[in-house]
Amino acid sequence: MTTTSVDDEAIDAAAVRAFTDEFGDLATGLPPVAIVIAAFNEEGAIGPVVDALPRTVAGMDTATIVVSDGSVDSTGKEAREAGALVCEVPVNRGQYNPAEIESLIAPILAGQADFVTGSRKLGSEETKDPVRRLGVRVFALAISALTGQRISDTTFGLRAMRAEVTGAVRLDQPQYQASELLIGVITHGYRVAERPATIRRRKIGKSKKGNNAFYAMRFAKVVVKTWWRERQRRVRGPADRPERDARSSPGAEPLADGVIANGAGPEPAAGPECGDGLGPDASGFGPRSLKST
Repeated sequence: MTTTSVDDEAIDAAAVRAFTDEFGDLATGLPPVAIVIAAFNEEGAIGPVVDALPRTVAGMDTATIVVSDGSVDSTGKEAREAGALVCEVPVNRGQYNPAEIESLIAPILAGQADFVTGSRKLGSEETKDPVRRLGVRVFALAISALTGQRISDTTFGLRAMRAEVTGAVRLDQPQYQASELLIGVITHGYRVAERPATIRRRKIGKSKKGNNAFYAMRFAKVVVKTWWRERQRRVRGPADRPERDARSSPGAEPLADGVIANGAGPEPAAGPECGDGLGPDASGFGPRSLKST
């Protein structure tokens, strides 16, 4: 049994105890139909949703249970006021492991990278879909060939980046932004690193990516379109490529084992001033940011 599974079981057990202590017989003597909603930071939306749920279904009484999965707003309070039984889980446990955030941000804090993405190829994955697993590897090879940078996972949703990256990289795609972001980061000259990470099997809901064939075609279209756009931008001139600060010098500490680091091509030409990295940049953001999609 892994440490992650032990932690998950402890979290679940504590949440169940708190739930039964709060609601007593209502929690242990549920009606025939229980409507369970997983919610993360849904303040303002969860109340109307609970209010709209039926009190009976096919002549049977219902109970609404809202699992507030790591919410930091008033999701739980609003759901209770709307009449739901609320189970508060202290951490959000989606497909990605929040305990791995520290590992992702470490190369940025050490001045070794500007953009860090998790990699299931270096870490682990719970999916059993052989087509999806093959697709991850095929697209990794394709983007590596197009950009000249070795990438093992192009679609991992847990990433860390310096805030200036968010203002420099163009994002147009309504979906499949992972490849657009990654290609943009590399072609802008930012230093890219990968860390071993875990992607879990989805337990609630269905993927919005569609079936494998449509997903592959659409993802491939985004890859080619973004690569061509960025290629044209580089042909026009490198004026918008970033200037690395002193922390990207060869004196930086090497990355730990199990990490792929990419120097993102040749040394970029000087670009707009991005600040000293010790305070907010011109956009008002701090020097680092985290993103999970």
